[in-house]
Amino acid sequence: MREDSRFRIASAGKPFTAAAVLLLVADGTVAIDEPVDELLPELAHPRVLRDASGPIDDTVPADRSITVGDLLRSTNGHGFPGDFSAPVVSMLFERLQQGPPRPQAYPPPDEWMATLSEVPLLHQPGEGFTYNTAFDILGVLVARASGQPFAEFVHRRIFQPLGMTDSGFAFGPSTEGRVTSAYRRGDDGELELVDGPDGQWGVEPVFASGAGGYVSTAADLLAFHRMLLAGGDGLLPRELVSAMTCDQLTPAIRATDSMFLDGQSWGYGCGVDIEVRNPWNVTGRYGWVGGTGTSAYAVPSDGSVAILLTQVELGGPQGSSVLESFWAGAAAMLGHGS
Repeated sequence: MREDSRFRIASAGKPFTAAAVLLLVADGTVAIDEPVDELLPELAHPRVLRDASGPIDDTVPADRSITVGDLLRSTNGHGFPGDFSAPVVSMLFERLQQGPPRPQAYPPPDEWMATLSEVPLLHQPGEGFTYNTAFDILGVLVARASGQPFAEFVHRRIFQPLGMTDSGFAFGPSTEGRVTSAYRRGDDGELELVDGPDGQWGVEPVFASGAGGYVSTAADLLAFHRMLLAGGDGLLPRELVSAMTCDQLTPAIRATDSMFLDGQSWGYGCGVDIEVRNPWNVTGRYGWVGGTGTSAYAVPSDGSVAILLTQVELGGPQGSSVLESFWAGAAAMLGHGS
C-alpha cells in the first residue's frame, strides 16, 4: 500500500457528479428547477407505480416533469427504495446495472437511457427519496448539456483545476504499482477477490457512471472536500456549495426512506447530518460512503476532513463497525467525542 494508491471509491464520488451539474448551473446552461424533458426526452413522460410494492405494469402518469433539482436530491423516483423486495428492484439490478459497480457491464449512455425509460418511477417526482440511479442519469445530462463526454467534462472542469491528477473512471496503464484490488467477505468471513488491477476499471468504460464508477486517491478526495469547505474556492459559487451541503429534503420525504439516510438527510449528492449521531457530536457534517469500503466527510465546525479508503466491500455489521471506528478515532484526534 502506498500513500498515492488508487481505489474504487463507488458512491463516495457522488459529490463529484453533483459538482459537475452545479458548474453547469453556474454557467447558466441548466437551472435547478428546470424540467429535464428537453435534455432527457426518454424521461419526458414518466409513469409512476400505483403501489411501490405492486406490479410493474400497474402505473399512473406522473403529476409533473422531473427536474434537475429532483435528480440532485434523489427525489426523481428512479432508484433503490428502502424495501429491496419491491419488484422494480430486480429491473434496476438486471437491466440498469445498479448493483455493486461494474463499469464494463454498462451499455452506451443512449442505450441505457432507452432502457431506463421503460422502468416506472417508485413515487411521484419530488415526493420520495430513492437512491443511486439519479447520479447515473445526471452523468448523461451533463454530457448532453455540455456537448462533451461526461468523463471529459469532469476531468476538465473539476479534476484539472483542483489538481486531482489520480481521479477518473479507470486506472489506466500509467499507474502500475498503485492500483488496489477489491474484495468482499464471504459467508465464512474469508476475503474473496471481486476485482483485480486489470478488471472492471482496467480500461475506460463506454458509460462513465456518475453514481459509482470513479477511482481516486486520499489526496484527491482531500482536495475536493477542501474546495467545498472553502466555499467553492473559485471553482463553484459559494451559494451553490451551500445548497449542495445543506439539507434539501423535507421531513415527509425523509420518512419515505428506511435504509440509506439513517439519521442523515441529503443535500445535492451528499449526506448531511441533521441529528447528532456522529462521533463529532455536531450537525452539519456532510459527505458520503462508498459500498467498496470508502468514506469521505467534511466537518464545517472545525474545518476537518476524514477520509477512509479500504479494499473490502461494506456489508453487514462488520463493514459498519470499521467506518464507525474510523470516524470515532478521527473525531477523538480532533478533540471531539469521548
